[in-house]
Amino acid sequence: MRWMIPFLACISMTLAGCQIVTVTKTAKGYFEPTKADDIQILMTRPDKPYEELATVSTNAWAPGSDASMHNALRAKCAPIGANAVVITSSGVDRGYAWTSGVAIRYK
Repeated sequence: MRWMIPFLACISMTLAGCQIVTVTKTAKGYFEPTKADDIQILMTRPDKPYEELATVSTNAWAPGSDASMHNALRAKCAPIGANAVVITSSGVDRGYAWTSGVAIRYK
């Protein structure tokens, strides 16, 4: 019975996964941080003028967890001053969802 607790801990860590969000700043300069709740998630580039701030990617999400994935992107892009994240590609690989795109700031 002693093996049960470590076994259950191992299983829960495996099921929780290890989601990774990567933000690589591409713009020069500094922008005031934005609120994560105000960042839009877009599937197409907006018509209004914007500046690209960073490339973003995330992986190792359970399929169907788009809302959690989008919220993680928002949280990572707020400190660099993003107003939106434009999703450029996404999919499922080996049972895990991934997405990539760009963080932008409106001019």
